[in-house]
Amino acid sequence: MTTVRRCTAALAASAVLCVAFAPAASAGGDAAPATERTPSAGASPMQVEPATKSTGATTAAGASTTSGATGASDTTDASGTTDASGTSDASDASGTSDAATIVIPPGLYGDKNPTRDGVWRQSLAMLGQAAAQVRPGDQAVIWLKSQQCASGAFPAFRADPAVPCDEKTAVDSRSTAAAIQALSSLGEQQLPMEHAISWLRSVQNEDGGWGYRPGRPSDTNSTSLVIGALTAAGVRPSSVRTRNNAPSPEGKHAYDALVRLSVPCGAGSGADAGAFAYQPDADGRLTADDAATAAAVLAGIGKRMVTMPVVPGPAPICENAGGTATDPAAGLPPERAARNGAAYLATALAATGHLDQPPLPDAKDSAPLPDFGNTAAAVVALTTTGYGNQANIALEWLKQNCGAWAQANGPAAYAQLIFAAHATGTDPRNFGGIDLVQRLNETGPAPKYIAPVPAPGTTGAAGTAAGTGTSPAATTAAAAESALSGADGRGVLWLVGIALAFGGGIGYLLGSRGSRRRSNRPATR
Repeated sequence: MTTVRRCTAALAASAVLCVAFAPAASAGGDAAPATERTPSAGASPMQVEPATKSTGATTAAGASTTSGATGASDTTDASGTTDASGTSDASDASGTSDAATIVIPPGLYGDKNPTRDGVWRQSLAMLGQAAAQVRPGDQAVIWLKSQQCASGAFPAFRADPAVPCDEKTAVDSRSTAAAIQALSSLGEQQLPMEHAISWLRSVQNEDGGWGYRPGRPSDTNSTSLVIGALTAAGVRPSSVRTRNNAPSPEGKHAYDALVRLSVPCGAGSGADAGAFAYQPDADGRLTADDAATAAAVLAGIGKRMVTMPVVPGPAPICENAGGTATDPAAGLPPERAARNGAAYLATALAATGHLDQPPLPDAKDSAPLPDFGNTAAAVVALTTTGYGNQANIALEWLKQNCGAWAQANGPAAYAQLIFAAHATGTDPRNFGGIDLVQRLNETGPAPKYIAPVPAPGTTGAAGTAAGTGTSPAATTAAAAESALSGADGRGVLWLVGIALAFGGGIGYLLGSRGSRRRSNRPATR
């Protein structure tokens, strides 16, 4: 019995070592073992500079909803720039001035000009695949990693990654944060992730937040995206602080900046109560922005773009916590601010089941148009904070109406819808009759691995490599046994096997040693 106990203890110790040295499956945010090491904010806390900041005309990631989830926008933003990349001249984020010369790289998702959203849509596509248990092809991963500059930052797009980045390369916090979340879903990408986080630390603003570009004032979208990226990388957002333009444990962190952008509850705020603004206007006033609110709701509870279903509870309410008459945000906990934002979103969705994008300045038609991207982001935000009942109306609206929008806007749009499906426990392969996963896979390089879809009434089966006689849907993608775990599930299984064998060997040696000791003892009567 002593030998058995020793063997059992050795096996248990080996299993513990295996878990300790295996890549982390959870790093802040959601705690599901096989799905949480990364990026999410549903469909939005990341992207490029939005159009009008105070009207809610951007996706939660920061992209103009006139271009869907791609993040491209040609309207003037609040900082005076003239396009989504943040530049004020004719040049794009890659430093080129003639967008017509851009050739779509073979590893990139989508077939539209990637000048302003290449890294963004690539990151969302890879996160969408991870949520659907699809592992992207090596070509897609290589392309994304090739976009990273030596500083650790990512621009929206680099036409020629062989050309080193310089001061003219328009790097930004949202592309960088989105890339971190995407890389975290792959596993074994710690070095590029840490390099990117180091750059984000170096450009953190004095108020604890981030602007779209280094040196710009903090905004809700960029700050929320970075919170998701830090969470995905296993870094506590509240531990990343700055003071006097340098990292300092006594400085301010992202949540300090975020709560300052929340609209106070109460009659004085009207319909905007509880929402988040993109940035204060010139007079310091905060105006509700749907994109910013959806992003901040996720960030306020420490989540990234891809989240797990949460059992719904009572409807959200807006209430101030702490604060003074002159400073309502003083002492406001980020989670309370997030739940106030959820109350705003729930009210905004209740009437029609979708959010609206206001007309662009000087538009002939003043009627608002449905905002698909932000509606999907609101579904993720509400469901993740425990208000799934208030998200159901929007989820059903998306199922019935999203097809044409997603087809027109490509990989990032399909990814946003997959995020909404994933957060609500909805089958993304039958989303209102649309197989979102197959549609997404078809926009980019052939996937590397796919977890086959279980037949109705079954619990699933083993994965099958792409192109090995699986169903037509499976041959368009390659399955990933582990989605968003930060490590290939097969690798973890190998570690388990090795640890068990190692433990068995220790047990055998201990048992043999005990046997030899007993055989050397003098016989007794």
